[in-house]
Amino acid sequence: MTAAPLRIGNASGFYGDRFDAMREMLTGGELDVLTGDYLAELTMLILGRDRLKDPAAGYARTFLGQLEECLGLAHDRGVRIVTNAGGLNPAGLADAVRELADQLGVPVQVAHVEGDDLTHRHPDTLAAHAYLGGFGIAACLREGADVVVTGRVTDAALVTGPAAAHFGWTPDDHDRLAGAVVAGHVLECGTQATGGNYAFFTDHDVRRMRHPGFPLAELHEDGTAVITKHPGTGGVVDVGTVTAQLLYETAGARYAGPDVTARLDTVRLAQEGPDRVRITGVRGEAPPPTLKVGLNRIGGYRNEVVFVLTGLDIEKKAALARDQMETALYAAKSRPAHITWSLARTDHTDALTEETASALLRLVVRDPDQAAVGRALSGAAVELALASYPGFHVLAPPGKGAPYGVFEDVYVDHGVADHVAVLHDGRRIHIPPPHDTLVLQPVDDPPLPEPLPTEPLAAGFPTAESPPTEPLPSVPLPAGLPARRAPLGLVAGARSGDKGGNANVGLWARSDDAWRWLAHTLTVDRFHELLPETAELTVTRHALPNLRALNFVVEGILGEGVAAQARFDPQAKALGEWLRSRHLDIPEILL
Repeated sequence: MTAAPLRIGNASGFYGDRFDAMREMLTGGELDVLTGDYLAELTMLILGRDRLKDPAAGYARTFLGQLEECLGLAHDRGVRIVTNAGGLNPAGLADAVRELADQLGVPVQVAHVEGDDLTHRHPDTLAAHAYLGGFGIAACLREGADVVVTGRVTDAALVTGPAAAHFGWTPDDHDRLAGAVVAGHVLECGTQATGGNYAFFTDHDVRRMRHPGFPLAELHEDGTAVITKHPGTGGVVDVGTVTAQLLYETAGARYAGPDVTARLDTVRLAQEGPDRVRITGVRGEAPPPTLKVGLNRIGGYRNEVVFVLTGLDIEKKAALARDQMETALYAAKSRPAHITWSLARTDHTDALTEETASALLRLVVRDPDQAAVGRALSGAAVELALASYPGFHVLAPPGKGAPYGVFEDVYVDHGVADHVAVLHDGRRIHIPPPHDTLVLQPVDDPPLPEPLPTEPLAAGFPTAESPPTEPLPSVPLPAGLPARRAPLGLVAGARSGDKGGNANVGLWARSDDAWRWLAHTLTVDRFHELLPETAELTVTRHALPNLRALNFVVEGILGEGVAAQARFDPQAKALGEWLRSRHLDIPEILL
């Protein structure tokens, strides 16, 4: 008899996500485990600054508010809760949960996982935390914990831990663990798996997309899973929404973690029914011999002012403002170390409103000294009020300047982090490092499909019976194939995101013919052409034929990470949508 699947839901994709999601997930249908992901690179910096003000802080306080409403409900329904809301202080949050449970009269056992904090080894940082795996969580659950609080674990560990505990998996069950990692990666960002931030949202009724339900995975003992959501909730789960999330913040075919390296090039997706996508075929390999450690520092101070330029002579107005400001800043006793300008031509010719007749000139300054970005900037900008271009005004006067963060990742041996499960009764279970590891290596480029034929056939485009044995070179649009200039997004979806100072842009095609065209057309050189901001940056392309997808990693486009706010879109959330908006010659049969 086939064992019943383990139903693992998600109720948070970031610190600040929908407050009512926990209640929605607990009341909307059957669950065994409810997870919440509250941590990101930026969140660790925010929590680090909280802890500077209050050593007892450092965790996601909103989790306690959610739990106050829902702990009794979870207990009554037999749902166990696993969360990384512990942030920089998992022991502190675990104590707070116990205190709350006592106040509510709910008899739950609370455990936590620690050992990720390596700040003592990096004294120049605000926070330094290793990304732990799921076996500490598994140990807590096996010993009867109802609520498990962690610090910095991988996002997928919130799923691999409960799965390992439930099914009795060991660290050698690489394929099963890899399947759970893939399911966990789909769940970790909440409603991004159920239609949120989805490239093809216009395919669905706006009423359905208004309030997407949170996702859940039906995980099986063999590591396969079905991604779905509670009946009657908003949003949509289809192959496209799951593909988009699989590509989010990943890179090549090997998706490495502390428990296993999941091979994304083995993932197969199938629509099993309405709002049900089955994940099969996932293969795993031994994890790398090192753990990733995220380092967060205060990088200095930042300030900005945005000048509004309206009507005629936009470029000349921008040049005058820039010349006046730089003259004043260079004359200042404490000139900012870094000065950056950008002009957004949001203005329209013969505009019907003042706002649409206006462009935005943004000045950003950075310096280790707050004084250099405070009075030096605000004084220079305010003093231009009656002495600059016609129509001079700014969106808001600059303030004193605020600290900004810098993120960096380094790698240490597994044994450096003392991974410990701390149980409700104080017992401590030490989690040994994996005994089998494998140094991470790039995967050879996979064979690509045959390109589209040079001439359309009466019966349509043939499909290759088998892929070529060697990767095919990039080719231009075949001569004679009817084409027209159109946005890339008509034939390809995209999702983009950040990893430190790098960004990834994942694209996927929704048909075999579109994949045949995309795989040969969107080369690294073409990517550079379509996104000129990347022209001087290193871009690496990874092909994932099973998903009909390409993943591009753009190195250094985000500077020192999201908290440094080095560019207009500091997390590269819309980089993929910019790419989809770019025009190129597309075969008419695909449009």
